[in-house]
Amino acid sequence: MNFLHFLAGLRTPAGDFFFQAVTYLAQELFVVTVICWLYWCSNKKLAYTLGFSYFISGLLIQGLKITFRIPRPWILDPKFQPVASAILDATGYSFPSGHTQSITALLGTLAVRLRKTAGKIVCLIVILAVMFSRMYLGCHTPKDVLVSFFLTILCVLLTNHFLYKKNSFEGKEGPVSVVLFLLCGALMIYALFLNHQGIIETHYASDCLKAAGAGTAFSIGYYAENRYIRFTLPKTTKAKAARLIFGLLVAALLLEGLKLIIGTSLAAAFFRYFAAVLWIILLYPLLFSRKGHAKTPAA
Repeated sequence: MNFLHFLAGLRTPAGDFFFQAVTYLAQELFVVTVICWLYWCSNKKLAYTLGFSYFISGLLIQGLKITFRIPRPWILDPKFQPVASAILDATGYSFPSGHTQSITALLGTLAVRLRKTAGKIVCLIVILAVMFSRMYLGCHTPKDVLVSFFLTILCVLLTNHFLYKKNSFEGKEGPVSVVLFLLCGALMIYALFLNHQGIIETHYASDCLKAAGAGTAFSIGYYAENRYIRFTLPKTTKAKAARLIFGLLVAALLLEGLKLIIGTSLAAAFFRYFAAVLWIILLYPLLFSRKGHAKTPAA
């Protein structure tokens, strides 16, 4: 907390605005947009690698959050004041940092695959900037961001090694999907149990149900697309842009539209994210194949 108090003393309106903008890079909208671009338009194999890094590390971080149940800094120390604009997005417990996990899974995976050192350095700088922004804004302690960073990097390196470099998942889509499916189920049951026992409040369990719903859809879609669909990528920039924009709009409508229809219960949180990710990874690609594209192996 001493470090956070020190950073609070250095805050300026310009700094608050800048680091609030930096932290938005770790929001799910930015991460999902990159994954969708890779998956629908550019490099399906890299998109799968990123997806596994993102979902596995996300399940791990959410599980640790509800296990240790460490409150946010302003709850730990009532004298400490975060940047007011950052509080709304600071859902869940403080340890480990979800924003750090998100940006590290994204840019860590891309950095491993980039050939040029300059690109790797840019990715690292952005990751560190997001980590610092979480502390500057008062949402996390150094322990929160550092533990999240190292755990996510471990997931990134393992996923890259086995999925991208060694092709260890090739021909084993079924067992791999089952493992991820079971991990999602375990987190869901764990969160529901803690909530039912009154150990965690519903809004804390909700983040776990969202992660479990998204991961479950990814596990199903990964198997089905690789075994039965194998859609092709668009050739022109115009076609890529059209595919990306339409697909993202439908995904956003599913997330927000379903909220209006089915509400915000734990079951609704699971189903909304399940539906949105299933659209991204399976239902939308199925539309591509129905348009007459040849079914070729994933790139």
